[in-house]
Formats: sequence, C-alpha cells, structure tokens
Amino acid sequence: MRKILFVVTCLLIVCFGAFQSEGAGKKRRTMPHEYGNVLINNFSANAKLPPVVFEHWSHRAKFTCRLCHVDIGFAMKVGGTEIKAAENMKGYFCGTCHNGRLEYGGRKVFESCSRQFTNDDAKRCERCHASQKNPNREAEFYKFAENLPKERFGNGINWESAEEKGLIKPVDFLAGVSIKRSTMAIQKDFSLNPKVEGLPNIIFSHKKHTVWNGCEVCHPDIFIGVKRGLTKYSMPEIFEGKYCGVCHTSVAFPLMDCQRCHIKPVQL
Repeated sequence: MRKILFVVTCLLIVCFGAFQSEGAGKKRRTMPHEYGNVLINNFSANAKLPPVVFEHWSHRAKFTCRLCHVDIGFAMKVGGTEIKAAENMKGYFCGTCHNGRLEYGGRKVFESCSRQFTNDDAKRCERCHASQKNPNREAEFYKFAENLPKERFGNGINWESAEEKGLIKPVDFLAGVSIKRSTMAIQKDFSLNPKVEGLPNIIFSHKKHTVWNGCEVCHPDIFIGVKRGLTKYSMPEIFEGKYCGVCHTSVAFPLMDCQRCHIKPVQL
C-alpha cells in the first residue's frame, strides 16, 4: 500500500512540475501596438546600426498590402527582401515612398536614406533603426486606434470594418510604380467544410481579400490553384505559416480568432 502511495505521489509531483514548466514557457501575448511589427536586420548589425523596426499598423492604414508586396516588391517573409541603404537611396523598397518628395496627407514623407549625411540626420535614422522601444510611437498607436472599430485580437482593430466604413482609405496605386489595369471579376463567397466534426463551416470571401491584396498577393505564390478545392492544405500547415497562415499568423487577425472564419452554422 505504501509503495502504491509512493508511486502515485511521484506521478503527481512529475505532472505538477510539467504543468508549471508548460505555464512558465507560454509566450506573452503580443501587445496591440506591437502586433505585426517586423524586425529587419539583414545588414544593420554589420553597419553598427540597430535593426529596423517596421510597423505594419502605420502603413496598412495608408496603403494596401498589394501595393507594397507586389508593385514595390517586398517579400512576404521577414528578411526575405534583404533591403540595403544603397537601394533605398536609388528609390527602391522603402525608398520608393521615403524619398523626401512623395506627399501623403498634405505632408512630405521623410527620406529614409541619404548619401549626404550630417550629425543632424541621426534622429532621422533613429525613426527606423530603433535601439529601444519608443513610448511616443506606442502613444501614437493608441491615439490612432481609439476611434476605429474594435477587435478582440491582433492590433485590436477591425481593419476590414474600418475600410468598409471609410475610416481608412488605403491607397492601391503609386504613380511611376504601379501599372493601370482593368478590374477582374471577383468570385462570390463560398463555403469550405472543416475537417473537424462540429465546427462551423468556413466562409471565404474573395471580395474582402481583394480590397487589400488584389489577386496577386495570394496567387500564385501562396495558393497555386485558382479553382476551389484544387489546393489542399490543413490547419497544422496554416499554423506553420503556410497558405492562410502567411498573413494570419503575423499581420492579419490571428488564428486564435476562430469565429472570424468559422462562421457558417453546421448543417445537421
């Protein structure tokens, strides 16, 4: 009897220890002002500069995803573009807009990199190459977000609703960079059956996605097939950052918000 009690006690100690370890190892939930931030550090360290902190929230309020990731050519993967200061100076990547000439909202967009550098330019460099968290930027985010539709996760902003209500008007064309093209027909919303029994069906809307992505962000790099059901994928793959997970694990509303996709009642 004592032997059994000893074994049970040992098992309880092990389980409790594992539980504590698992709890201690759980990641801190990303704060709304930090969600979507990307650290770019391909060359900064070698140049003895802090890495660049790119804020998606401040850019997606002004421009569509398609404009940056198709017309300008930013890779969808962190570090995939390998941006250099010399390329910015020539007007590529960040330098496409941050050239000191482009105007947005009645103001000129600051120049990202310049061949003529003085001591006064150090503060301009620090706008992107941030050595520490900037409380002013955090305050700017919450001031920006306070009058926008709320969401439970991610930035805490329902970007889709904000665009539909005209609270933000993301630009999708940049003169000298974008090419004028005729609008393609948008497919109707369709239902996808979940592989887990009892979950509500998924409603996928091309209309909602094309507002931000056009067709080119998703096809053919993320989804090769353009016919419903042709591309096969699973939730584990999405959680790994593939398919829908390319955006919905990092920038668009996160995967923990299940009811944003699984919304159609199960047919009994």
